[in-house]
Amino acid sequence: MPANPDRAKQIEAQNKRIDQVLEKIKYRIVVFSGKGGVGKTTVAVNLSYTLLKRDKKVGLLDADITGPNVPKMTGTVGSPGVDEKSQQIIPLIKNGLQIISIAPMIPVDTPLIWRGPMRSNTISQFLADVQWGTLDYLLADLPPGTGDEVLTTAQKMRPKMAIVVTTPQEISLVDCRRAVNMAKKLEIPMIGVVENMSGLICPHCGKKINIFGTGGGEKMAEQMDVEFLDRVPMEVETRRVADRGRPVVLYNPESITAKAFVKIAKKVEKLLS
Repeated sequence: MPANPDRAKQIEAQNKRIDQVLEKIKYRIVVFSGKGGVGKTTVAVNLSYTLLKRDKKVGLLDADITGPNVPKMTGTVGSPGVDEKSQQIIPLIKNGLQIISIAPMIPVDTPLIWRGPMRSNTISQFLADVQWGTLDYLLADLPPGTGDEVLTTAQKMRPKMAIVVTTPQEISLVDCRRAVNMAKKLEIPMIGVVENMSGLICPHCGKKINIFGTGGGEKMAEQMDVEFLDRVPMEVETRRVADRGRPVVLYNPESITAKAFVKIAKKVEKLLS
């Protein structure tokens, strides 16, 4: 069956628009994980705001099309607009961070029952037709696993760095290794690992309780010859402010968690520069 020439032209035109957008973005970073529930979006949101606080221009692309949580975790409301002249989508801005997500564009609690090609096409459109402007960093919060959206974003966005989020226990590390190997196969130049949920800080005595263990992510990063960015602990206040759409690095900057993200941001800047 012959290929559709019109569709081929549309894809070519879209790729050209993506190239024009990427020319204005210095560093592109994808944040993903081998499995769900490891705090990938928490890392993407708080790292974005930490870089922003370090006087960088930052955008955050919510590429988890079927589970878009970035607006909830940033307290973003409203729908993105459209520039009448360029017909580009204008990102929402929350506390200085440019954000694009499909969440405001669909009714609340409505599932997106889309096949892979539709989800991938949405990500391509977010890269091609969003008015990101000139940025120091564009971070993409990807869905868990190693499926279509991860592949599309890596191919279209051409990231300089992949940040793989894991928790310390072995069941998470098994999937994290797969994610690291995928990043290697996609030839992403820099790969870093964040060990999230690395111990619970007791809100009463301040002692650290290693519920899931600790050190597994660092050991795995060393074994796979990738960068270890740091450990991020669990704190009750981090969860409380996140549920209210308040990233911990903005609303509790003196917390152990916020200080961990400062260390991660500094290491990311150093590695990329």
